[in-house]
Parts: sequence; C-alpha cells; structure tokens
Amino acid sequence: MTLLPEKILEAWDNREDPSTLATVGTDATPNAAYVTCVSIFGEDRFVIADNFFHKTQQNILAGSKGALLFRSKDGTPYQIKGTFTYHTEGAIFDDMKCWNLPGKPGHAAAALQVEEIYSGAERLY
Repeated sequence: MTLLPEKILEAWDNREDPSTLATVGTDATPNAAYVTCVSIFGEDRFVIADNFFHKTQQNILAGSKGALLFRSKDGTPYQIKGTFTYHTEGAIFDDMKCWNLPGKPGHAAAALQVEEIYSGAERLY
C-alpha cells in the first residue's frame, strides 16, 4: 500500500492544471509559481521539473519547506506540504526527464517529500 492516501492518488489523476508551488525565501518572503510539469515519484514524493525556476530554486536550495496546491476536476482543493530535495542527477532527475514536456529544459527535479496533506481545512495525512 502506498503512503499517499488513495483519495489523493485519485484526485491527482483527475486534477486541473496548473498547480501552484509555494516556497519561502530566507527573508520570509513567500513565492508562488504555477507549475504544470509535476509527477508522483515513489510512494511519498511529488516531483516538479525545474524548467524556469529562479526564486523557487533559490528558496529550495536555501532550505525552504514548501506546498503544492492543486484542484481536482470537481473543484476540490488539495494541499501537499513538505520538505524539498533538489536533484540534478540520479533516479529522481532521470525519472523527471522521462515525463517532462518536450522542449522544456528540465534543469533539475525538485522533490517535495510529503509531510502533510489537506483538503480545505481537513487534514488527510
């Protein structure tokens, strides 16, 4: 059985693009960016292709935690919160290169390790 609840996997398979990725700078300034090149890796990580990150990359490399917000096609919001790792080689990076959109640079893969999951105010995990 996967660590991610079945409800989340079903919602993810039926999501509306784009998703929103949020990080925080070292000066506590929030940063949010739309992301479309996102996939699940393993049982507990969402991976976002770094195609055009700048502030997001800086925040992740400085140790920012983050949140990924997406909506299912029925309009239900889901928020994934966790800690990032940033990959420029290895299994996560190689996997991202397989599903990243053609023509996108895929400089790196930002992996969000799931620590909490919410739907609205309801904590699911």
